[in-house]
Amino acid sequence: MFADRAKILIRSGKGGDGHCSFRRELYVPNGGPDGGDGGHGGDLIFEVDEGLNTLVDYRHKRKFAAEDGEQGGKRRCHGKDGKDLVLRVPEGTVIKESVTGKVIADMSGENRRQVVLKGGRGGLGNQHFATSTMQVPKYAQPGQPARELEVNLELKVIADVGLIGFPNVGKSTLLSRVTNAEPKIANYHFTTLNPNLGVVDLDGAKGFVMADIPGLIEGASEGVGLGHEFLRHIERTKLMIHVVDAAGTEGRDPVDDIHKINAELAAYNPEIAERPQVIAANKTDLIYDPEDDPVQRLKEEFEPKGIKVFPISGATGKGISDLLYYVSNELQKLDQKPVVFEQEYFPDDELIYEDLPYTVEQADGMYVVEGPKIEKMLGYTNLDSEKGFAFFQKFLKDSGILADLERAGIQEGDTVRMYGLQFDYYK
Repeated sequence: MFADRAKILIRSGKGGDGHCSFRRELYVPNGGPDGGDGGHGGDLIFEVDEGLNTLVDYRHKRKFAAEDGEQGGKRRCHGKDGKDLVLRVPEGTVIKESVTGKVIADMSGENRRQVVLKGGRGGLGNQHFATSTMQVPKYAQPGQPARELEVNLELKVIADVGLIGFPNVGKSTLLSRVTNAEPKIANYHFTTLNPNLGVVDLDGAKGFVMADIPGLIEGASEGVGLGHEFLRHIERTKLMIHVVDAAGTEGRDPVDDIHKINAELAAYNPEIAERPQVIAANKTDLIYDPEDDPVQRLKEEFEPKGIKVFPISGATGKGISDLLYYVSNELQKLDQKPVVFEQEYFPDDELIYEDLPYTVEQADGMYVVEGPKIEKMLGYTNLDSEKGFAFFQKFLKDSGILADLERAGIQEGDTVRMYGLQFDYYK
C-alpha cells in the first residue's frame, strides 16, 4: 500500500528530576548534600531509511514518544537517560508543523538524520546548590518537561524529470518503455493514482530518474481530482515532460491541454510553472487527418517560447530516443543540487521565547538568574558549538535578560550564574 501523507503526534522524553538527599554515614558528621542529577529525556529523531518508499507505517499508529529520563538518586547517583526514539521515513519526506504548515525538516539530500524534538534536560541534584552560605540546600531541580508536537508527514518523490499531463495521454506507457518500472496501464482515466519512478539509462549520455505523475485535470490547483496530492510530487523535479495526446483521441485539443495544465501549475506554485518543459506529442501513430497537423501547431505555438516539441509514439517507440537524449542534455545545464525545502519552523525557538517567568537576584557576590525560561534554554542549547553559543547570546538579548541585569546594576567583569552555567559579563 502506498501512502504519501500522514499526521502524527510526537513527544520527546521528560527529563528526570534531580534528587534531594544528604550523606549520612558513621564518622562523617557533616556529609553534606549528595542528591544525584536526573537523566536526560530521549530525543525524537527522524532518519532516512533507503528501504522505504511509503509512509504507510504512520497511517495506523499515530502517537510516538521517546523515553523519559530516570530520577536521580542518593549518593550522587545519576538517573539513567531516556532512550531516543528514531522514526524512519523514506527519502523525500517533508515534516511540517500541522497548524502553520511550516517546514520543520526535509529528509532529503544530505539531511539523513535530524533531531526534531530535543529531550528534556535532567534536573540537578541538591549537591549543586551548596554554597558557603547555604550548606544544606533542601532543593533539587525538576527535570525539564517533554516537548509534544503534532506534525504532518508529506512524501514528495525525488526525480529529475516529471511526466505531466491529462489522464490517459500515455505517461505510464512512456515510463514503462524507457525504464524498468511497471506502472498499471489501462484505457481509462486515473489508472495511475500513485507516482511511479524509473531510471532512464542512455548509451553515451547521463541517465536520470523519471517520475510518472498521476493525471492532472482542470481545477487540480484547488484540489479537484486529487490535484493537491498529485501536484505535490512535481515540487522536486528539475524538468517536466508535458505529454499530450496529439491525435486528440478523447476530443481535446493538444494545444489547449498544455495551456490548461500550465495554468494549474502556475496557480498551485508559480515557481514550478517556470521550470523547463519539453513537450512529448504522443500517439502520433493515430493521426489520420492529413489536413490537420497537430504536431506542427504545437511547434508553432510553443517552440518560439523555448519549449521543444518531440513527436513520439509510446506504442511503437518512434521518436522516444531523440526525446530522452535531449532531456539528458538539458538536465546537465541545470543546477545539479537536489530541490530541498528550507526549514521554516523551529520548535526550540517556540520553547525558549514563550512567556515564562525568571528572576534576577544578587547572591554570594554574583548575579543569579533562575526560572523556567532559563532552565528550558539551557536544556535546548549546545553551548559547546559556535551556532549554539550565538543562539545563547541572541536569547539573552531578545528575552530581556541582559536589560534586566543592567537594571540590577551589573558591571563588566561581574559573574552571572544560571543554574549549572557560570560566566563573566562583558558588553
